[in-house]
Amino acid sequence: MKKMLLYVFLVVQLTFYQMGTAYGQEQKLINNNKPEREEWLKDAGFGMFIHWGIDTQLGTVISHSLAGSSPAYARKYIEDLPKTFNPKDWDPEKIVTLAKNAGMKYIVFTTKHHSGFCFWDTKTTDFSVKNTPYQKDILQDFVAACRKFGLAVGFYYSSEDFVYSFQNGIQDIRRVNHWEAAAPIQEKYRAYVMEQTRELMTDFGAVDIFFIDSKVLAEEVKAVVWELQPDCLITRGAILTPEQFIPGEAINSAWESNMTMGTQWNYKPTNEHYKSGGLLIKTLIEARAKGGTFLLNIGPNQWGELNEAQQGRLMELAAWNFVNHEAIQNVRPWITSNEGNIWFTKQKDQKTVFAYLTDIPNWVRGNRKDFLLKSVKATRKTRISVLGQSGNVVEYMPDVDGTASYEQTPDGLKISVVRAQRIYNNHQWPNPVVVKLENVTPAMTLTKFKTSEATVVGRGQVKFGMEIPGMGDASSLQIGFEYRPLRSTLEKEVKTSWSATNLMTVNGTGAYELLVADESFRGLSNPDDQGDDGIVNASASSTGLEYRAIVYQNGLKIEGNTLAIKE
Repeated sequence: MKKMLLYVFLVVQLTFYQMGTAYGQEQKLINNNKPEREEWLKDAGFGMFIHWGIDTQLGTVISHSLAGSSPAYARKYIEDLPKTFNPKDWDPEKIVTLAKNAGMKYIVFTTKHHSGFCFWDTKTTDFSVKNTPYQKDILQDFVAACRKFGLAVGFYYSSEDFVYSFQNGIQDIRRVNHWEAAAPIQEKYRAYVMEQTRELMTDFGAVDIFFIDSKVLAEEVKAVVWELQPDCLITRGAILTPEQFIPGEAINSAWESNMTMGTQWNYKPTNEHYKSGGLLIKTLIEARAKGGTFLLNIGPNQWGELNEAQQGRLMELAAWNFVNHEAIQNVRPWITSNEGNIWFTKQKDQKTVFAYLTDIPNWVRGNRKDFLLKSVKATRKTRISVLGQSGNVVEYMPDVDGTASYEQTPDGLKISVVRAQRIYNNHQWPNPVVVKLENVTPAMTLTKFKTSEATVVGRGQVKFGMEIPGMGDASSLQIGFEYRPLRSTLEKEVKTSWSATNLMTVNGTGAYELLVADESFRGLSNPDDQGDDGIVNASASSTGLEYRAIVYQNGLKIEGNTLAIKE
């Protein structure tokens, strides 16, 4: 049995954290995006990321095998891989069609990753697709396919260039201190990057989105992008772009979570584990419930195709999106992201709430289930329906009433729904059903609170904290914390369950702390482990602790923002 030491005290002075943080790190980015472009991203909700490099011929990590490599390895990489790169089956219209059906509104393509290999006909280097057996400009074909099917065009660009630095005398290829190590060539390096950025901004027409995957010269790149294309939306480099995780709290400003479908950005032919279609759908729902956009990565193989596993998951997303698209585009966070396994969004400009009923894998078609919603209150004009189905017909079950209904009770809004639609031939459908609630209002004014950064105070002991600047309409609250081992989505499909501390009752605003002793805390520290955009990169380490404050208000559990301690 776990033993916990617990104390709580009120701290008079409150410190407020900047909105738009994840895992405890603040954003400090220059952002000249036009507000309407960020609004577009918040409306879009779902996009595709394409990582592709010449090292896909080996099935290895994209670019990073060069970091720390021997000069012999680097020379072989540079000289040999372009000679055999010939993606004869590359058909961007196939991939764009998969993305469009899945409900994705834009695609971001890796024009150049850290290795320096360019997928367009650049005048800056010979290390490009034009000097391979394929020879054609892959980026031009990608852009044409996106425009043909009405998807927004996105470019990923790394301003770091391993091959450029190596060919100019920097023998030790590295990411950490990459720019500092390139001190002898920085002036020509800067000109090289600026010229590539200008090519990308002038040779392909309007570029809708630009993703800068490096701090190296990032501000200079941003300046060129906005000078040449003021309407271009810069994501990484200007807004919050958590990698391999979804932030713990709803964020009102535009943000975009980018995540792999498997355990690698590049195509991985062996030892791969893809996330299930169900998990990808739940991740999309969570991102939308928290106000963000989900950028899901796929990786073509050396011939330019997607394998069946990736295609299959995109098609499962397409089946779900075809039914429930109304609940993904043009939505914003509700007053709470979720009530347990029921997640929420609200329609952007109307009094309509969507309730996503998740984690019911064996819901038999034709069966009725009841749910109690504590955050939603009915009005005289309230209407209820299940997306995709009329409720008037349950195929082969003429005696079953498939209509949805609701009842306002003292404990909350009771909804009663039937899974009526036949999606799969065997009548089974493991993915979330979405309930549409029109003309509803919030049932309460929620308390405002933030998880504070935890402190490791000794081996096996952590001091958790939270700040409560506003009580909402509650006279008292029950508060506590939850924690679990930190796992990267590159390694584990499903995170372990949360452990909960004891709850305590508080009657006012302030800052509260809780000292918890647990054997699983041994080995924790507080390192400064950040990603390129100033946030903790959950893929950088698979060990540590993530934690969050929780509050119970009138029986409704509210989950706070998630922070992390790395080992």
